[in-house]
Amino acid sequence: TRVEYKGINVATLQLLAEANNLTVITVDTMIENGLVARKDLVKVLGNGELTVKLDVTANAFSKTAVAKIEAAQGSTTII
Repeated sequence: TRVEYKGINVATLQLLAEANNLTVITVDTMIENGLVARKDLVKVLGNGELTVKLDVTANAFSKTAVAKIEAAQGSTTII
């Protein structure tokens, strides 16, 4: 069975972090900001630029997203 994820790009995380002065982004943060629904499984995708250091927690990450988050000195946590 294929798992359906709601994709969130690193560019979106960048905007969210800048708008709210965040260094940690979790699925709850994304829900609170209307990016995903509570029932969604979230996969962070690598589209766009990320220049802020973020510690990101999500259900899955693309290889590109992990590379961009780590390149900005951030970290990824899979839940």
